[in-house]
Amino acid sequence: MIEDKNPKKTPLADLGEFALIEHLTKSFSISQKSSYTGVGDDAAVLNFENKSTVVSTDLLIEGVHFDLSYVPLKHLGYKAVMVNLSDVYAMNAVATQITVSIAVSNRFPLEALEELYAGIGLACKTYNVDLVGGDTTSSTSGLIISVTALGVAESENITYRKGASQNDLLVMSGDIGSAYMGLQILEREKAVFKANPNNQPDLEMYTYLIERQLKPEARKDIPTLLNALEVQPTSMIDISDGLSSELLHICKQSDVGCDLYEEKLPLDPAFINACEEFNLDSTTVALSGGEDYELLFTINQDDFPKIKGNPNLTVIGHVTDASMGVNLVTRGNEKIPLTAQGWKSF
Repeated sequence: MIEDKNPKKTPLADLGEFALIEHLTKSFSISQKSSYTGVGDDAAVLNFENKSTVVSTDLLIEGVHFDLSYVPLKHLGYKAVMVNLSDVYAMNAVATQITVSIAVSNRFPLEALEELYAGIGLACKTYNVDLVGGDTTSSTSGLIISVTALGVAESENITYRKGASQNDLLVMSGDIGSAYMGLQILEREKAVFKANPNNQPDLEMYTYLIERQLKPEARKDIPTLLNALEVQPTSMIDISDGLSSELLHICKQSDVGCDLYEEKLPLDPAFINACEEFNLDSTTVALSGGEDYELLFTINQDDFPKIKGNPNLTVIGHVTDASMGVNLVTRGNEKIPLTAQGWKSF
């Protein structure tokens, strides 16, 4: 059978707004007890009983936050959900529902949006969250995605950016910097392709780094792990804008200082190799890269035995008095004041 090289593309105008929403969300089902009604009415009805509700929202704009020349739409849908779920988990809460709104230009056919929603659907299924609402509208400037995530937690378990105290340990999940290097590789290959469209890149050796950029995973497991270990974080934030920037947020909100140890930064070997290839300093990239969606938090020193040796967690520093400032302690034992060099929207 000969493959159709020009598959049918359905103009969005053939459906209209309400039929489009119905079409894109028809395969989504409700799984959370707190979801009374979802997509299909004027508003969703949710009931969280006696628990506190957390809400987070993010906007992703084509040309600012993503480049569709190398970001598959299915991956984009998945990542758009992860960006928001990560914020919920950073509050030490459980994510339960999302809403998704999109603005889209007429260059996108229905089949493209089906791919986008396939990624959203996979994220919902994997992380056990319900899609309960959203909106669609037209755009004159490409694709815009807005996701709002809701979650719940017992009030006493919610963790804020404030709350860190002197002598607390600074801990993070996973490794750092890989998403940024994945982006550098994709940008380089885009430039090579534009110069020579016949050039086919071999990206096998960069699989981990590119996956960290295109299909990040929110750390749903960390609040569950900490709860099982009976560890209550004193403060927490997700690493979306760069480690140094996020650490400064915690220290400012908590009115404390911190010593972050260069030799303790958890760096993947593929990340280190890529930094060498691009002639970039691995510590600088680790501090400023962003988009890792790992969790950065502080704990009381008494809880250290509970997390010691856990492969998911690394102690990277400790909290000091505010007068000491926020510092990087280098491998040469020199203290360098940290500045925020991560993602800036403006």
